[in-house]
Amino acid sequence: MNPRDISIEDYDYPLPDERIAKHPLQQRDSCRLLVRRADGTLDSRIFSELPALLPDNVMLVANNTRVINARMRFRKPGAGAKIEIFCLEPCSPSDYERSFASTQGCSWQCLVGNSKRWKEGELTADLDIDGSTVCLTATRLSKDGASSVVRFDWNNPEVTFSRIIEAAGEIPIPPYLNRDTEAADSEDYQTVYSHIEGSVAAPTAGLHFTPELFEGLRAKGVDCRELTLHVGAGTFAPVKSETVGDHEMHSEFISVSRSLIEEIAKGERTVIAVGTTSVRTLESLYHLGCMAAGGNLPDEVAQWYPYMENHPELTVRQAMDNLLACLDKTGSDNIVASTRIIIAPGYRYRIVGGMVTNFHQPKSTLLLLVSAFTGGDWRRMYDRALADGFRFLSYGDAQLLL
Repeated sequence: MNPRDISIEDYDYPLPDERIAKHPLQQRDSCRLLVRRADGTLDSRIFSELPALLPDNVMLVANNTRVINARMRFRKPGAGAKIEIFCLEPCSPSDYERSFASTQGCSWQCLVGNSKRWKEGELTADLDIDGSTVCLTATRLSKDGASSVVRFDWNNPEVTFSRIIEAAGEIPIPPYLNRDTEAADSEDYQTVYSHIEGSVAAPTAGLHFTPELFEGLRAKGVDCRELTLHVGAGTFAPVKSETVGDHEMHSEFISVSRSLIEEIAKGERTVIAVGTTSVRTLESLYHLGCMAAGGNLPDEVAQWYPYMENHPELTVRQAMDNLLACLDKTGSDNIVASTRIIIAPGYRYRIVGGMVTNFHQPKSTLLLLVSAFTGGDWRRMYDRALADGFRFLSYGDAQLLL
């Protein structure tokens, strides 16, 4: 079947609210782990057993993105209406690092809550940063559909936007948790290895890892690597169209180091991706390499590029060599691009040989990705997890798919 013709109704399942984990376990790696081996057998284990469950000679690749305090709340002058601004991605400067380092103001693509009550004028908020009061001003520059471009300015040139958003905002936990953000989420909703700011949602498969678990992985000889995909607000959105072909994927920023590309090019280790964001980044890397003939790196992997009839069939080594040629040409140490890739049944995995992932929402693109990897076996896995009392979604239990 053409992936565009897939009916999303075939990827629905009953998920009672009580099976959605509202909070994480106190010990991150004590959650349950459903293991699906290559022969299709299922086994229920504990996440801390991961080092013993992984095959020999593997490379574990995780997403080091850090969730920002993307949700900011303002009140119009005179105790007026409450306005919520949800930062999605930087516009000017458009580079994440430069935007967070900015001390002269910046603009972001944002979602605005209670938008009808903010037709004009500035919103202001007084922030306490290191004992000093900093006045933050938000000005809406333009509106296009559901999103707006908002300009942020503040009156202290020694303060970066990273500090501003840390003081003004809060961690945007997923809406399906049906609760307000709590102080503990600032730590709970970050992986222990997060350090590159930019996501508005966590790469939640990584929430189960602990420093002690990484010690066990390295002791076994697992090569632990990092990449970056800044998770956008649309990542966990359900598919609302009847067929997958009418669903529009969001664009997300990715960055992969030369050293990781070189290791993938060698093909000496099985690549195990931590989370669907790492899966999408690694598989996008292959398709970027297919488009990068001649040493010119494309800006983005289009949503349906992997399924095109004239898609070049390169080996992984050839695709990675193309990317390394791009780095040689530009003198850069990282491949930086965007991806809209959708991975659905009919997709052929090129780089990823296994994944650690959570249990995903019904009718989601993440469920399609898992189905594509397991040959359509997702329903048997989810039925087993529901019958055995597994916890679902961001703060829930995990799966190891080999």
